[in-house]
Amino acid sequence: MTFALPGFDLPAFLASTLAEDLGGAGDITSAAVIPADARFDGVMDSRDAIVVAGLPIAEAFFRALDPGVAIEALVQDGDSVAAGSELLRLRGTARAMLTAERSALNTVQHLSGIATLTRRYVDAIAGTGAVLLDTRKTLPGLRMLEKYATRMGGAQNHRMGLWDAAMIKDNHVAVAGSVGEAVRRAVAAGIAQIIVEVDRIDQIAPALEAGATHLLLDNMAPPMLREAVGLVDGRVPTEASGGVTLDTIRAIAESGVTYVSVGRLTQSAPAADIGLDFTAR
Repeated sequence: MTFALPGFDLPAFLASTLAEDLGGAGDITSAAVIPADARFDGVMDSRDAIVVAGLPIAEAFFRALDPGVAIEALVQDGDSVAAGSELLRLRGTARAMLTAERSALNTVQHLSGIATLTRRYVDAIAGTGAVLLDTRKTLPGLRMLEKYATRMGGAQNHRMGLWDAAMIKDNHVAVAGSVGEAVRRAVAAGIAQIIVEVDRIDQIAPALEAGATHLLLDNMAPPMLREAVGLVDGRVPTEASGGVTLDTIRAIAESGVTYVSVGRLTQSAPAADIGLDFTAR
């Protein structure tokens, strides 16, 4: 199974992750305990009901240490599987499989946890017309993978970084002097997509008049969101954000906003319980 993700260097990720685990001495346990010619047949399975993400990267870890490993993927990223489901089977050099095991599992556990939590949020707003977005609240170095996992769960990606859209927030406004002035400066700089965070109704008109192309309605309760959506009247997309939980997201989505963004998808998702077990032939 091949894996290509724009902006993500898989070989570098594999190398740095394995180097972190191996240090300068290598896998001293496997070298001491496992004969060099020993073979390992194993199955990776999920103890939880999950949405799968990261399986091709796990395969790449095993192949990095044993290019001849035989791997059978039983599911694909984005699939919903029941607890107890087998994800992949492998047969390879025992030392290599055991050395790669933790790096492979850590990746699939983390990304599947994100995808699984994302799917719960997506399901919670089904039928409202609102679209779920992720945020930049990601672990340093893992943004591309974590945002990939939210897509596997059914969300859309928000900004990938500071480079692909302007997002004017309260501190930008404070320094610039006003919402309108901050937006005017972004327009003058030639920025095509200008997202403006507003937390009061009276900030909406100045933001739109100055050239905002997207409004982020921050920490507004559903009644205020409905009022804001009515004032915007479809001129630009609207996004509800701030403190959104599974308990509150449906009421927020039903306010009529275009998007709901949730930092918890990447910031707080628990790892999925996934293991790799030896199977005797």
